[in-house]
Amino acid sequence: METVRRGYEPKDAVEFGPKSVGKLSAAAQELSYLLNRGYDIKPASTFIGNHHLLSERQRLALARITSPEAALQLRKQKELLQAPDTLIFDGFNTIITLEVALSGSLLLEGMDGTIRDLAGLRGSYRIVDKTVQAVELLLSQLEELDVKQAQFYLDQQVSNSGRLRALLLEKAEKRPTKVEAALHPSVDGQLARMDRVVTADAIILDKCRSWYNLNRNLIAKSIPEAWILRLDGLSYR
Repeated sequence: METVRRGYEPKDAVEFGPKSVGKLSAAAQELSYLLNRGYDIKPASTFIGNHHLLSERQRLALARITSPEAALQLRKQKELLQAPDTLIFDGFNTIITLEVALSGSLLLEGMDGTIRDLAGLRGSYRIVDKTVQAVELLLSQLEELDVKQAQFYLDQQVSNSGRLRALLLEKAEKRPTKVEAALHPSVDGQLARMDRVVTADAIILDKCRSWYNLNRNLIAKSIPEAWILRLDGLSYR
């Protein structure tokens, strides 16, 4: 099994280190101001990024951290505070974030309380040593929460999605939670119509009927050493 630090970028230590947090916090506050006045995230983050001379990775981080107040309120209303008997998983979104946490790579706390990463998928995915650890941690958490059934959706077009599906089913075989995993051509579209969803994808969170913030609690409990960037001056949920 290949040993890989998922989501690791050597420059992150500087671009998201102590000397950069002040600039990033100021930029995030300005971006939040624009979003609350109806500006679209892409031109707003470009404008703020240019003003503060931010790198592309810093700009992406701000876009994943910040959300307009209206979206934050809606997500809060739909958030389940206790795990239901059945959960529907955005498979890659959930597992990659756990892999990044286990790798000690950069994670971001969104204003909505979710934990996001900057690893990116871009159509390709490899199962690495952290994948097995992430799946086992996830299944243990489901057992602890007394979740009876978990349905994972994996992007069909992503390489090795079939292998990840097989790994999930193999590791869940002797667990009390009944696990199903499906390859789907449009995971985002599918989850956007469902409830009891586990994801940190902002678009799905805005459209789904209800969601549960599993990764935040799991990382806090099982990977307390994870590197999570939280910026000052924002209204976190």
